[in-house]
Amino acid sequence: MHVKHFRGILMCLFQSTARRLVSQVHCGLKASSSKKQKFCLEMARPSSNMADFREVFAKAKHIAIITGAGVSAESGVPTFRGAGGFWRKWQAQELATPGAFARNPSRVWEFYHYRREVMLSKHPNPAHIAIAECEKRLSKQGRSVVVITQNIDELHRKAGTKHLLEIHGSLFKTRCTSCGNVAANYKSPICPALAGKGAPDPDTEDAAIPVEDLPQCEEDGCNGLLRPHVVWFGEALDPGVLTAVEKELDICDLCLVVGTSSVVYPAAMFAPQVSARGVPVAEFNMETTPATDRFRFHFPGPCGTTLPPALARHETEIIT
Repeated sequence: MHVKHFRGILMCLFQSTARRLVSQVHCGLKASSSKKQKFCLEMARPSSNMADFREVFAKAKHIAIITGAGVSAESGVPTFRGAGGFWRKWQAQELATPGAFARNPSRVWEFYHYRREVMLSKHPNPAHIAIAECEKRLSKQGRSVVVITQNIDELHRKAGTKHLLEIHGSLFKTRCTSCGNVAANYKSPICPALAGKGAPDPDTEDAAIPVEDLPQCEEDGCNGLLRPHVVWFGEALDPGVLTAVEKELDICDLCLVVGTSSVVYPAAMFAPQVSARGVPVAEFNMETTPATDRFRFHFPGPCGTTLPPALARHETEIIT
C-alpha cells in the first residue's frame, strides 16, 4: 500500500472518530429540544477553583498537556492569524500550502526564513518553563508529563521539555522534496541567498530567488530542493505522530489544554476525547472556547500567570 494512501485512510478514520466524539460530547451541552435530546445529561459549568485542581494534579500519574499558539503569545511570537495577521500582502493560509510552494518556492521560503529569524530571538516564557520544570520534577517521582503541541516554534524544546510531540512539525526542521530526508536545521540564514530577505512590509518586493539558490538537500548526491518540515494547509498529519498522540491520550489521567482555541482539527478533538472517558481536563486560556463546557476546569488569563502555580510542587510531593 502506498504511504499517501495509508495516510489518507488513517486521517479518514481519525476524522470520523473526531466527529463521533464531538457529537457525543455536544449531547450534554445543548438545551433539550426534542424527546431524543432530553435524555442527554446536562454538564456542570467548569470550575476555576485552583485548590480543587491541585488535588487532582497531586494524584495524577500520566499528565498530557496540549498546547497551542496562546502559550507562545507572551513570548512575542506572531501568529499571522486574524485581523492584521499579514506577512506582506498574504496571510499564512495563502503561503503555507503545497500549491503556494510549487508556484513560488522563493516567496514561501522568504516567509519561513523571516519566521525562523524572528524565533531565534524569542525565548520561553513562564508557561513553557513551568511545563518543563514540572516534567523534570515529576519524572523523579515515577510520574510522566507529555507535551502535545500544535506550535512549530520549538519554545517547549528550548525550555527543556523532553517528552514532546510536535503534531505540526517544526520551523527548524527541513524535508527534502526529492529524497524525503528530514533534518534539524538552525542555520541563520538557512542559505546565503536568503540573507537579509523576508521583510514583512507590504511594500517589499519578492526576492525572486532562483530555485537552485534556495535551501538544498545535503544528503550525498541529492541536492534536492528543501521545504520546511511543517504540516501545511491541506496536508495530512504524520501517522506516526498521531499514533503516539493517541497512545498518550489513552493512558493519561489528567489533561491540560493550554492556549489553544480548540477549533483546529484533529487537535480540537484530543481533549474532548479524554474528557469523554471521564478523565479531568483543565483549560488554561485567555477566554472560553467552543470546548470549555466539556471540561472540569477552566482558568482564564495569560498562561504565563495561571500555569506556574497550577504546576508548582504540591505539598504532598516527596522530593528525593
